[in-house]
Amino acid sequence: MSTYVTANPTTGVTEREFPGLSDDDVRAVAQRADAGFRQWRDTPVPKRAEVLARTAEIYEKRADELSAAITTEMGKPKAQADGEVQLAADIYRWYAEHGPDLLETETLDPQGADESIVQRRPVGPLVGVMPWNYPYYQVVRFVAPNLMVGNSIILKHASICAASAQLMAEILHEAGAPDDVYINVFASSSQVADLIADPVVQGVSLTGSEKAGASVAQTAAEHLKKSVLELGGSDPFILLDTADMARTTTIAAQARLSNAGQACNSPKRFIVLDELYEEFVEGLVGQFEAVTVGDPADPDTDMGPLSSISARDGVAEQVDTAVKQGATLHTGGKKLDRDGAFYAPTVLTGITSEMDAYAEEIFGPVGMVYRVSSIDEAVELANDVGFGLSGSVWSTDLGKAQQVADRLEVGMAYINEHGTTLPGLPFGGVKRSGYGRELGRWGMGEFVNTRLRRTSSK
Repeated sequence: MSTYVTANPTTGVTEREFPGLSDDDVRAVAQRADAGFRQWRDTPVPKRAEVLARTAEIYEKRADELSAAITTEMGKPKAQADGEVQLAADIYRWYAEHGPDLLETETLDPQGADESIVQRRPVGPLVGVMPWNYPYYQVVRFVAPNLMVGNSIILKHASICAASAQLMAEILHEAGAPDDVYINVFASSSQVADLIADPVVQGVSLTGSEKAGASVAQTAAEHLKKSVLELGGSDPFILLDTADMARTTTIAAQARLSNAGQACNSPKRFIVLDELYEEFVEGLVGQFEAVTVGDPADPDTDMGPLSSISARDGVAEQVDTAVKQGATLHTGGKKLDRDGAFYAPTVLTGITSEMDAYAEEIFGPVGMVYRVSSIDEAVELANDVGFGLSGSVWSTDLGKAQQVADRLEVGMAYINEHGTTLPGLPFGGVKRSGYGRELGRWGMGEFVNTRLRRTSSK
């Protein structure tokens, strides 16, 4: 039986099942993608750009349908779902507008020849393995630049995102992408491994857990295929000073609780200097307690359920363990007494390096607040985890904040904002948060043949 189902996390009811890919069809999918690549790579760049531009237009025309799908299948509140759909459209449009210029041939210093140029060429079929927390955004980060380059895509989405996965494929095909250029598959982990191993496949991009990333990277390495990984995070939010604590705690709460805290680049650790600590904790607790948790389809809802009962139970176990190990629970820390995968917004303090929560990622509506006595201690604490996705520094003194931000071991450092993502900005991390970059011109440089051509008359 297929594991691809729409299990509504608001009600706990399984609403729909989808047939999985047959083992006998895995090789045929790879061959289709190879045939699609050979057609797509020869499609003129302006034509490829037109497909992306039409995709953006269709996303906007079908926004309500797209939004409703992810509200149902993973519990995203409507306003946040609407925002994700628009962001996906913006990314497709950005690559349609800027992609052709990024593929222009570059002329180098001839260095002894008549001509030395660099051409940017596609490499072939790619496999994308995508997560459930941002069903459209995380797919388009991978798909848009690589379709622009001329690669073909085999897309394996999360098992709870089958409905949105089908919608994305349908829209791309409606926009003009040939059926064999973008192939949606409801594949198992072993089938993904077989696809990566297939000789025609040239690379894989995964956004997901460390365990999944390690498995995919190992398979890719065994077959000499390139991989790009965007994994977990335990992002620091360092507060040096503020002219308005109420505003600061409002921003902190909104950033942490967006998508029910299920974001790799959410600020999970609030690191606050001594003199601001008590006021910050009081304000953050107040903000968390003021959040309206409920049906994500209700426009008055601030936070919906977690993506699944199992995800909710995993967060609950992590919080219970932290409290048993000595952490202080200020609010929340419990499953809500209702159907579905709901969990109360939770604030923890008093976490030490001996506790599990110090080093692990809590993928849910949980804020951890740390007290520090100096900037050096704040930076040391911020960097004292295995993750390195992003981090932020908050201060009225921009020069001081920049100096602190430059000391963070992260792929993205923000000052007086957190987690900003835009089509033209690079996205990615270091350490256990993965490797490679998506979005902007950097997203078009991962799976591309940077090809040198030299001409000498002698």
